[in-house]
Amino acid sequence: MKFTLSWLKQHLDTDAPLEALADKLTMIGLEVENIEDKAKALAPFTIARVISAEQHPNADRLRVCMVDTGDGAAPVQVVCGAPNARAGLVSVFSPPGTFIPGKNITLGVGTIRGVESRGMLCSAAELQISEDHAGIMELPADAPVGKPYAAWAGFGDPVLEINLTPNRQDCTGVHGIARDLSAADMGKFIDPAIKPIKGEFPCPVQVTVEDASLCPGFALRLVRGVKNGPSPEWLQKRLTSIGLRPINALVDITNFMTYDRARPLHVFDAAKVKGNLTVRRARDGETLLALDGRTYTLDSGVCVITDDHGVESLAGIMGGEASGCDEATSDVLIESALWNEINIAQTGRKLGINSDARYRFERGVDPAFMVPGLEMATKLVMDLCGGSPSENIVVGNAFGEDRVIDFPLHEVKRLAAIDVPLVEMKRILGHLGFMLAGSGPTVKVAVPSWRSDVHGKADIVEEIVRIVGVDKVPMTPFERGDNPRKPILTQIQLRTRRAKRALAVRGMVEAVTWSFIAKTSAELFGGGQAELTLANPIASDLSNMRPSLLPGLVAAAQGNADRGFSDIALFEVGQIFKGDRPEDQLVAAAGVRHGFASSKGIGRHWSGSAMADALDAKGDALAVLAAAGAPVQALQIVPGGASWLHPGRSGTIQIGPQNVLGVFGELHPRALQQLGADGPLIAFEVILDRIPDARAKPTRAKPMLELSPFQPVSRDFAFIVDGSVKAGDIVRAAQGADRKLIADVAVFDVYEGKGIDAGKKSIAIAVTLQPREKTLTDQEIEAVAAKIVAEVAKKTGGVLRG
Repeated sequence: MKFTLSWLKQHLDTDAPLEALADKLTMIGLEVENIEDKAKALAPFTIARVISAEQHPNADRLRVCMVDTGDGAAPVQVVCGAPNARAGLVSVFSPPGTFIPGKNITLGVGTIRGVESRGMLCSAAELQISEDHAGIMELPADAPVGKPYAAWAGFGDPVLEINLTPNRQDCTGVHGIARDLSAADMGKFIDPAIKPIKGEFPCPVQVTVEDASLCPGFALRLVRGVKNGPSPEWLQKRLTSIGLRPINALVDITNFMTYDRARPLHVFDAAKVKGNLTVRRARDGETLLALDGRTYTLDSGVCVITDDHGVESLAGIMGGEASGCDEATSDVLIESALWNEINIAQTGRKLGINSDARYRFERGVDPAFMVPGLEMATKLVMDLCGGSPSENIVVGNAFGEDRVIDFPLHEVKRLAAIDVPLVEMKRILGHLGFMLAGSGPTVKVAVPSWRSDVHGKADIVEEIVRIVGVDKVPMTPFERGDNPRKPILTQIQLRTRRAKRALAVRGMVEAVTWSFIAKTSAELFGGGQAELTLANPIASDLSNMRPSLLPGLVAAAQGNADRGFSDIALFEVGQIFKGDRPEDQLVAAAGVRHGFASSKGIGRHWSGSAMADALDAKGDALAVLAAAGAPVQALQIVPGGASWLHPGRSGTIQIGPQNVLGVFGELHPRALQQLGADGPLIAFEVILDRIPDARAKPTRAKPMLELSPFQPVSRDFAFIVDGSVKAGDIVRAAQGADRKLIADVAVFDVYEGKGIDAGKKSIAIAVTLQPREKTLTDQEIEAVAAKIVAEVAKKTGGVLRG
């Protein structure tokens, strides 16, 4: 919601500075997002006159201008490339040191093609006051040379932008914002009564409402003999200051009412309306060419205003082009109505229309202002365009429901822990439009028609507290008692948090993708069952609950690649759905790497980054499992993985064949083709729910992180084994030789070829012994080595390589 300071002061008599008003708005719940003060931003720019403009000696398209800046000093030399630079031209000058907002640079003294330039003559685009960059600005010949341009141009009116919460529809108009500031002691609220306009003749157009649930109230009036044309300067400035384009007086009045009083209206050219108006549901297949130039196909869920021609307007959202007002309009129908908030929101989403009218009607407008709003608009039309008004036609209810709340005065103390005297409560609520009767301990509070969000005692406490000041609410610590506080996060929440951190540390970027995917993608990853198909999908390619996080991540990676960011590493931690039972809804962590996005770094670099491969995915998966608390020593890595992975470039991580924790590897070319992605693409996915919980009882083993004062010992072994033996089997056999002393076993070489018999291979491992009680002797080390050789021979048939 945007408005200018001068516009606010039309409704609030205040001398408070802009900064104080902005701070108070934020404190009372109307958060100020931005303040645009063009006068302050453009303060260094002054009006100047070009004395002479000579051809640049070294450039055909440049001119050397001598500029009178009006400060009484000698003319300033400026090199200018604008085609309209000429002697006698009055324009805008910026001296060295000025920040040019349109170019995002700070101007300095420069030399252009050998000629010094000590400033700049500016275009409107460079000052960001329009998009005109064809030449430098041309001001009237009588513009005061030397004076600040912003002050002369009338830019001394700051624009405030506030971020409204959905419940504050009353503050979608400047009038409502001023009311809140008045209650917060920032000035006196200006709220003159709206006088009814007496009709001079009956309205010839009748209104029928077929479904009162869609349109609770409808008011209409005809004004004959108007002269439509450009709106006056004050109205045009109001609209342009907040980014709206003036169209003509009649349309500008409706836009003004929308932002001034939060009361959207619509005007019909009466000559283009045939017969009477009917408010009804659209018929399937009906169309409307709307004022935005687009044609919309409607259905029975859309509420429309029709005449004998057909649909003339999308109720509460946008009018039709056929009945719009233009300069030829002489008779105008002014409509002020109430619409069903939910229907307006549904129609706007369905048709993809975001209009100022929809924004207000879907939040709920003041029902009691329907007729006064029509009267106010009629007065503006007569003042700006002339004409004779008809009598009003009002169909339905022109008033909202009365709401009276029994309010115990102690509720403010009970809920907010602050003491507010009854006199102050009455003042605050009275300024906000509430009526309070009684003196306690319980009073009756009548809620104003424009506050549809206030329904109970807590809402009234909120109104009082936000005006008194949320900063007045004391900080109250929780009572902890004698017992320590219980953990807040569950096991799966802790695993989720740790998994995200682990992947971020490995250089991956978190993504959040849809929980729904296309049926073909779901079937590719083991889903697509009927029970996981959405009854009412928001799009045809989002029809099924995802059985895996990877389809969404692959689509995100491909989207980045299509935009030139091919070296990317993405991860996501979220829910997947293997079935419709609660136990089939699992939390998974998954990631993809594409291009030069290995664990060494993203992008090509002299330090050694490389194309991502299956080992990167393996490292990612193991890092997640370790961070989430999986028993790393018990993990088994088995070649091969899911059907959507490359069979020779993938693996499975498990704790025995009955508990598969995840898979990793390169995506299969067929899977890439079906997902519409370019390969190679590296991926992993692990199921955090399948990680076994840590044992609650302490074990005899020493903690892994306990540091030993004794020097570790490392020994290398190379075993000749059959080609079918897995390296993991040798690692586990070596670890079992002496679990107390052996701290780590790692494979560092696998060899097949010359010197090794056919069908055999050599696997070399490095074993680290960590003594904890005393330094090992040579005899003790040799004894452990013999145990390792014997255990490997027993479990795998391996023979120590000579």
